[in-house]
Amino acid sequence: MAGVDDLPVRTAYDVWRLRQQVFVVEQDCPYPDLDGRDLEDATRHVVLLDDDGTVLGTLRFLDDGEWARIGRVVVAPAVRGRGLAAVLMDEALALCGDREVRLDAQTGLTAFYEGYGFEVTGPEFDEDGVMHVPMARAGRPHRVAPPRP
Repeated sequence: MAGVDDLPVRTAYDVWRLRQQVFVVEQDCPYPDLDGRDLEDATRHVVLLDDDGTVLGTLRFLDDGEWARIGRVVVAPAVRGRGLAAVLMDEALALCGDREVRLDAQTGLTAFYEGYGFEVTGPEFDEDGVMHVPMARAGRPHRVAPPRP
């Protein structure tokens, strides 16, 4: 995981190329992927690389103040079905700590995110021609030691 300034130039290029390949071309959804949030100081990019440095998958972690936001979760078409999205989510949730986490899931992936404790929090909506649902996972309370007798 890294901030944008910590990503090697070729890795950053490959991250954005993969997002474009899947979200814009494969899903036939022209939208402004480069929205400026990748450049925010608190944004972190979780990137899975193979031994040759090829980007296999990536996601973006955003700090939205009181809660964290996970987005742009993508796995390269050639390596789907190998559990790599789960690896990405495990890393992202570790970054989130005990905070509430929000995301907008493509409707067909709702069950995947429910497996991580996310719940649908609102109605389905169309985002750039792809149906999504807002989801959230409650923050995890800090454990407090019981009072001493």
